[in-house]
Amino acid sequence: MNFLPVTDESLKKGAEIIKKGGLVAFPTETVYGLGADAFNPQALARVFEVKGRPHFDPLIIHIAAVRALEETADLSILDSKNRKKLFMLADNLWPGPLSIVLPKNKKIPGIATAGLETAAIRFPSHETAQKLISLSGTAIAAPSANPFGSLSPTKAEHVRDGLGGKIDLILDSGPSQIGLESTVLDLTCENIKILRSGGTPREDIEKLIGAVSVEKESEDEHGLSSPGQLKKHYSPKTPLFVFNREEIINQPAEASCATRERIALLFFDGSTREAWRKTQKPLKIAVIKVLSETGDIKEAASNLFEILHEIDNSNISKIIAQLAPQSGLGEAVNDRLIRGSVK
Repeated sequence: MNFLPVTDESLKKGAEIIKKGGLVAFPTETVYGLGADAFNPQALARVFEVKGRPHFDPLIIHIAAVRALEETADLSILDSKNRKKLFMLADNLWPGPLSIVLPKNKKIPGIATAGLETAAIRFPSHETAQKLISLSGTAIAAPSANPFGSLSPTKAEHVRDGLGGKIDLILDSGPSQIGLESTVLDLTCENIKILRSGGTPREDIEKLIGAVSVEKESEDEHGLSSPGQLKKHYSPKTPLFVFNREEIINQPAEASCATRERIALLFFDGSTREAWRKTQKPLKIAVIKVLSETGDIKEAASNLFEILHEIDNSNISKIIAQLAPQSGLGEAVNDRLIRGSVK
């Protein structure tokens, strides 16, 4: 396994690996992806094998230009109204953290879409991702570059620690900017819906195409129409428990001593941490972290997985996390916390 900084040469190397059916972990604006040629069934099978990903969980297809939609989707099947909405979304929100579920081009192997006749397609805004896709001369299917169900990787080091020598190349371009996976929007039916909250807030979509619904986690794990729909996902090794602002302020600091647990508290903002501190004397919690001191939701989202990775490697017995305000990117932050928590 090669671990290389992003340069012209390493990008060319990565593209050659993709062309030959290999696997390359690469940065996007959301999280690091594990890329393979979207038209190569053998390469796609290796993605599932390396991640330990169940074959009923479809992959997202990444393109580097809107015109590549014709190679990955069959837009002739799409309702005319939804086709207009597609290009309105593409004109305004692509490239960016939005994956759109469309009727798939028959050239896309069934293994990429879990046998579905639809495919989630995304045009990432990260320059490295765009260059790798373009140099590869193909679309790239890429789930997050981590063992299935675990915390998503926002640094190349997270990929190295999670997948080790199982892949051919890791391209390192520093921390992810957004730090949450893309929003997945289903445009294949009359009732347009978000299948997974993510880096594009629901409000941004609705400004362009009107109201959309938000689908909850799938009750049937074998009927997934999008990645990230399982009830249990994005989980740290350490048990994670989530609370709203009022609940976390009242969490007793003495619990760590009484039970000899090493507990971590993860606050959304600095003001909540300070409100908690006023109720807790003396402090006996092992680790205290904050997603954003000022309560900036973009900063909180970008820090979420990185801080959870850090806590998860700190010999902690339990993580107590505060939910974010349920608006904008807060929907995606809370989605990840709730799916990763102990039910």
